[in-house]
Amino acid sequence: MTKRVTVSLPDDVAAYLDQEENASAAVADALRARMNRAAATAEMLRAVGIEVTDAGRDRVRGALPRLTAEQRAENQRRRDMVRAGTWPADESAAA
Repeated sequence: MTKRVTVSLPDDVAAYLDQEENASAAVADALRARMNRAAATAEMLRAVGIEVTDAGRDRVRGALPRLTAEQRAENQRRRDMVRAGTWPADESAAA
């Protein structure tokens, strides 16, 4: 079953979707990835011996401030470098 939903998107995201053969599938894939991110993070933490519990999550939720626009932009810049294979071998050079 499907449901039609109308959303407003930033111009760059809308332009990306305009290039997609199936914009609905692209949006659904992106949202499913977002929905699964918490489970994937918990699984990675379990793999290294950290068990994420509801009580622990509730205890730390809100303990850290939200990222600023500048911090989000810097994170994106670093992700782009990693994806492009341009991340420097000496991590201090990336800052």
